[in-house]
Amino acid sequence: MTSHRPAAVKRGLRDGSWSVATGLRRALPDTAMSPVLSVLLAAALQFTNLAHPEQCPEVVPRAQWGARPPTARQDMPTPVPFVVIHHTYQPGFCATSPDCERAMRTMQDMHQFNNKWNDIGYNFVVGGDGKVYEGRGWGTVGAHAPNYNSRSIGISFIGDYTSNVPTPAMLEAGRRLIQCGVARGQIAPDYQLIGHRQVRETDCPGDAFFALIQNWPHWSPLRDIVPRT
Repeated sequence: MTSHRPAAVKRGLRDGSWSVATGLRRALPDTAMSPVLSVLLAAALQFTNLAHPEQCPEVVPRAQWGARPPTARQDMPTPVPFVVIHHTYQPGFCATSPDCERAMRTMQDMHQFNNKWNDIGYNFVVGGDGKVYEGRGWGTVGAHAPNYNSRSIGISFIGDYTSNVPTPAMLEAGRRLIQCGVARGQIAPDYQLIGHRQVRETDCPGDAFFALIQNWPHWSPLRDIVPRT
């Protein structure tokens, strides 16, 4: 049977971007491409562009951003079945590498001194400079999602994404990090992607960002919320 789908639709169906973009349109009010919808649609297409999936993003090592050694660490079995998406809320958005490195040190201070954790809570953090920052890294139990720390990779995006979404460069870095994790056997090929609020009583990763990730590949509607005490 001859297909009469336009070429652009055929391409979209092959790489997943068409269905994701369509899902995003259906998930949001019909506002004739409002500015918010335009931004979210562009971000969804950016995330689902699977060009060069074998390339891992640049990862800034702990030594480069000035991390202290962890007070303890626990190995995590891999590949993990979950990816948990966060926003930092505070520190706020960082546009330059020096600012993002400073934000990483601030978070480690807060997590180690205020929260009494072994280290910064996240496995990886994405900065506004488009770089991925090593937190606890691969194969290490994090401190970011109750009941899921030992079976997930926690990825946080620096900034508050209540009203806006991360930049295209940040989304691309996050996408490539996940693809890299799958390729390296750190993340299961059939992983489930969830937002922090799905497993913890919190607004994280922000309303706008959460609306976006529901249209990412592998997003799961799972709800297993641990209330705050």
